Amino acid sequence: MTKLTKRFVEAVEPQSKGHVVWDDEFPGFGLRVYPSGKRSYIVQYRSRGRSRRYTIGLHGVWTPETARREAKALLGQVAHGGDPAEEREEDRKALTIKQLCEQYIADMEAGLILGKGGRPKKDTTIATDVGRIRRHIIPLLGTRRVRDITKPDMNNLMKDIIAGKTRVTMKTEKLRGKAIVRGGRGTAIRTMGLLGGIFSYAVEAGVIEHNPTHGLRKPKYQVRDRRLSEAEYRALGDILRQAQQSDRYRIHAEILRLITLTGCRRGEIVNLKWSEVDLEGSCLRLADSKEGSSVRPVGLPVVEYLEQERPHRTGTYVFPGQGFDNAVGNFPQSWKKLFKDTPLWDVTPHVLRHSFASIANDLGFTEITIAALIGHAKGSVTSKYVHTLDSTLIMAADTVSGYVKALLEGVEFRRNTYTLDRQSRQNAIELMLTESRSAT
Repeated sequence: MTKLTKRFVEAVEPQSKGHVVWDDEFPGFGLRVYPSGKRSYIVQYRSRGRSRRYTIGLHGVWTPETARREAKALLGQVAHGGDPAEEREEDRKALTIKQLCEQYIADMEAGLILGKGGRPKKDTTIATDVGRIRRHIIPLLGTRRVRDITKPDMNNLMKDIIAGKTRVTMKTEKLRGKAIVRGGRGTAIRTMGLLGGIFSYAVEAGVIEHNPTHGLRKPKYQVRDRRLSEAEYRALGDILRQAQQSDRYRIHAEILRLITLTGCRRGEIVNLKWSEVDLEGSCLRLADSKEGSSVRPVGLPVVEYLEQERPHRTGTYVFPGQGFDNAVGNFPQSWKKLFKDTPLWDVTPHVLRHSFASIANDLGFTEITIAALIGHAKGSVTSKYVHTLDSTLIMAADTVSGYVKALLEGVEFRRNTYTLDRQSRQNAIELMLTESRSAT
């Protein structure tokens, strides 16, 4: 034994099996010499009745003096009940954000992660979540340890996504397919919401104690308040009539028209099945909408259209595509081309849905009625056991879709609110009484 100095460390001769030289001034501090000639500083101690050895680092990176100071610090931790070797092993095994995300994805795909209404997440939601994980979360945080993440880290991540640091164009599995990842405020808000769910999953699994996204100040959503004016509805009617004369765009124009008359979501109409159409009940019984199964009242113009088309359509889907019993494809590309170079260039299916709800509001219907018409969570009719809808909902669907249909056909109304108009209410009462007397 001798004091470990730079001259001594570099003069020690390697042996065939490797050996340790201990410092004679500082018990527990030593130099391990490997057969290859490599040298590293170590510290040996006892913790909970066990002898433990901790490697400080290689000679050259560490000097005898810096290694001795580190050894003193480590033995000080041991004196206070610590175990540096065990802590290092835990650090090596510590879960990274990437590993946590992969576990979350596996459980999500197995149906173990619940979404709205306590139901397993839908395939479309899973695909969206996986995209956000692989394109935003993992590139920015993947190598970080889960337990080291703090709220400032979350704030910085959100700012990076808003600033577009994850912006990229990448190929997808589809032929000639590509994904354009832009980032931005909306993407950041949704990604942070997803990450909050992932950290809650980690808390439940005992990986961490607290969710670092809690209390994070997120920017508000930019409310998409674009709606069609009555003049724009008439312009839309002209565009759809012209498109229906084209074999290429006819079926896509009919989809747009049905979205306009129902306020349904794009996917609900594109993937609509004949088995979900209840003409007698004047509703669509959607098996798998965003809110789960949903009963959606539809007006007479929609019923008449579906009655007219039913004898001419075969297969499962109302709007069939190519191949064996598929739903129509290429809808996003088609509606964009239909509206390109027109005053409605910025109109999307969501704008048509929002406009339907706005017309219903203009006509005086309540928020809960409008929610039921468009299948919003706070008012959607979700029970599959509902066989007969409230006549009020059917009347509302008739009124709104009839009004929209008239606008598409070029009608110009002098006013757009009726429910609270006294004369209209009186006329409705007289009509009801007249019909009641006739029935008796």
